[in-house]
Amino acid sequence: MHFSIARLPRIEFGAGSIRKLPGIVAAYGRRLLLVSGARSFAESPAGEWLLAELESQDFGWEHLKVEGEPTPQFVDAAVASLRGAEIDAVIGIGGGSALDAAKAIAGLLKPGNSVVDHLEGVGPELPYRGPATPFIAVPTTAGTGSEATKNAVLSLPGEYKKSFRDDALVAQWAIVDPDLLATCPPELIAADGMDAFTQLLESFVSTRANPFTDALARSGIEAASEALLPLFGCQSPEAREKMAYASLMSGICLAQTGLGAVHGLAAPLGAFFPIPHGVACGTLLAAATRVNVQALRERDPHSTALAKYDEVRQLVGAADLVAMLEGWIAHLALPRLSHWRVATADFSRIVANARGSSMKTNPIELTDAEIERILEERI
Repeated sequence: MHFSIARLPRIEFGAGSIRKLPGIVAAYGRRLLLVSGARSFAESPAGEWLLAELESQDFGWEHLKVEGEPTPQFVDAAVASLRGAEIDAVIGIGGGSALDAAKAIAGLLKPGNSVVDHLEGVGPELPYRGPATPFIAVPTTAGTGSEATKNAVLSLPGEYKKSFRDDALVAQWAIVDPDLLATCPPELIAADGMDAFTQLLESFVSTRANPFTDALARSGIEAASEALLPLFGCQSPEAREKMAYASLMSGICLAQTGLGAVHGLAAPLGAFFPIPHGVACGTLLAAATRVNVQALRERDPHSTALAKYDEVRQLVGAADLVAMLEGWIAHLALPRLSHWRVATADFSRIVANARGSSMKTNPIELTDAEIERILEERI
């Protein structure tokens, strides 16, 4: 029962909770930086309401829009352009890309140095000294759980996908309003939902799992299994609420436990190919689960992870967990890796770059051949 829990944001969860944002941010000051996706939030009813409300309450703000996944260059350019702007708080509103960009910018507005100084495995990996500008996270998708984590994931297409991480980057507040999912298209619901489920499953069987995270992962797994397919097929308030909850739990859990082979592979796949993160995770999940279970049965048959995989099977009401995940992948129409021009000739490069922090907490150390087998099943 020995475990430690890293810092978490204060959480406001529930339909309509976006309306609490102006009152929350007022405690930090009147000068804001809004970081959102390129179009979806600003053009939504909630976005229109928020901007009008901020204006009526005499807030001033800068607005940055993130196109695709954020790059180190985007973060550095934003920090440079806002030097001297006296930003009181940074509000990230959107999917994982917008939240990660906002998180990194909030961390560097005051120090002013390049984010590459702190990226794991890229630059000098200097310790982050801060101070960070207060950051408020408002997710509009249900997948990454970035609102609850300390890492900002940044990509340099063709080269790497790495994290800037520190406890000081954790949001002061996470405002999770399930109603904001109403504008998500089905393909985004599918990819993000499978990302959330992957994070819950990998956290549950992680070598760093503990009783605290296990309890949260169980509740998130149940919620996701009940809501993902219904939300993909037809939006409903109940399904939105359950998936928003599952995503939040996945972020809390992964921040404490680390992840596994799926996310280990998703990093190089996302760096070397234009494959969205949630799609990479979703399309690999069944294959990775099968390979993990086989490896555990062969080399560590008494592992608690095997019992946990079976517990998940029971939680979701499946006769066979891998078969159920394969059915989800087919139902959600997640493409194979070859759709993104991944070929068998790329496997060695992908595997060589897959052994980052996520792979280190996989329930068993996989061989290169086993990692390749995961890829082969989804090529």
